Amino acid sequence: MIVAFSVSPSGGDPDGGVSEAVARAVKVVRESGLPNSTNAMFTNIEGEWDEVMDVVKRAVAAAGEGSARVGLVLKADIRPGFTDQLEAKVERVEAHLRES
Repeated sequence: MIVAFSVSPSGGDPDGGVSEAVARAVKVVRESGLPNSTNAMFTNIEGEWDEVMDVVKRAVAAAGEGSARVGLVLKADIRPGFTDQLEAKVERVEAHLRES
């Protein structure tokens, strides 16, 4: 499965920034050893259901350190039997673009 998630703690930076909290979450993801990528809006992580959800849970906890509330947006692509899809899905789109 691939999960795209975004965490946003409340009550942190007076300017509304969450980069420090997001960095804590991304560190948890990267240290998990699972395939992952981070962009401006989401962190993507790929693996089996239980291992991915464990990492998301720990990432939310890390992002929420010092905050009374954390918002979580999560989208999952559950496709049994498929692996290495973080890059393969993008490559399939790129292939279509090259053909057009």
